[in-house]
Amino acid sequence: MKITSVDIMALERDRGNGSRPIIVRINTASGLYGYGEAGIAIGTGAPSCFALLKDFAPMIIGMDANYNEVIWEKIFKMSFWGQGNGGVIMSALSAIDCAIWDLKAKAANLPLYKLLGGKHRDKLWTYASQLQFGWGTDSFNPVQARSGEPEFYRDAALKCVEEGYTAVKANFIRYDRSGKILPATATTGHLSRDLMRLAEQRIRAIRDAVGPDVEILAENHAMTDAATAVQFGRMARQFDIMFLEEGCSPLNPGVMKKIADNLDIPLATGERTYTRWGFLPFLENHCLTVIQPDIGNCGGVTEGKKICDMAHIYDVGVQTHICSSPVNLAVSLHLEAAIPNFTIHEHHIALTLPSCVEMGKYDYQPKNGYFEIPDLPGIGQEVSDKALATAVIETIK
Repeated sequence: MKITSVDIMALERDRGNGSRPIIVRINTASGLYGYGEAGIAIGTGAPSCFALLKDFAPMIIGMDANYNEVIWEKIFKMSFWGQGNGGVIMSALSAIDCAIWDLKAKAANLPLYKLLGGKHRDKLWTYASQLQFGWGTDSFNPVQARSGEPEFYRDAALKCVEEGYTAVKANFIRYDRSGKILPATATTGHLSRDLMRLAEQRIRAIRDAVGPDVEILAENHAMTDAATAVQFGRMARQFDIMFLEEGCSPLNPGVMKKIADNLDIPLATGERTYTRWGFLPFLENHCLTVIQPDIGNCGGVTEGKKICDMAHIYDVGVQTHICSSPVNLAVSLHLEAAIPNFTIHEHHIALTLPSCVEMGKYDYQPKNGYFEIPDLPGIGQEVSDKALATAVIETIK
């Protein structure tokens, strides 16, 4: 399967949440092609990744698409900056790697999970993610939420339970009572009594509404530091939190260990950690219960599988991070099905928005709180004709 060209695509900015998916389509002499996504759609960095992919693409033209390990190592070592990790570098490599795996599975006429060793399960337990934006909406604003009142969180959780979810996640300290995003100074050093009361009211509103049998996950988005994460976690413990995500920056695993030593709430992190080398220190110091690699930025399927297998050695579970487009969603479902240490799948509110769903040819949504695994050849997803029609596309031959 000789690689003849690479199409680099910047999909139109998602009108529902403002993200900018970057997609790669790798084409072969046989006419087969594969899709991969750079997991850097939200926030900053998407244009940089688009530009970097134009540098990476010539490195694989003429290579055999079956050689995923060789291609991965070539880009990692020969790009010079690859060995320094980093979000833009690894997102570009991940997009190429996922497209290669889509190609390999299509060539074999098999769903990707079969090339990864088969399914350990037929469906994936799923939680509804980011209830601070509400649920069942057509759009959300990451800077200004619709409301910051506890009742808003309660109502969102009840909608999720009505749809069959048995687990929900929210950031309880990202917004003030009016829904305005808080500055970093409000969530580091020491959490004010007012913010602590508000966070407690929000969690209590959900717990009282959904009862004891629905899991609640707390997401801090690394807005807290060691001191405030412990402060928050000690308050949240009374609500039987399933795990606390990104209690601090992922750049110093020793700080996460400090939080773990001072809390008895399980900890999770990983969406901004890249490659085996990035995850290893967290596993070696035993601070995490769950890792959350994003297959669109941790190094793709090739590296993501290795990360998950490495975590298995340490009895650490996996929940892949996903908040971009239907392409990355499909890849994540395949990988999670194929690993023994899967914990739960994140279904981000972004993946429920009509503006995001229409980027893909197929609409994969959970049923009664569980995802089924795509059974089409490859990853089981294609970029829709509508998304292609409005995308900026550059072809490297």
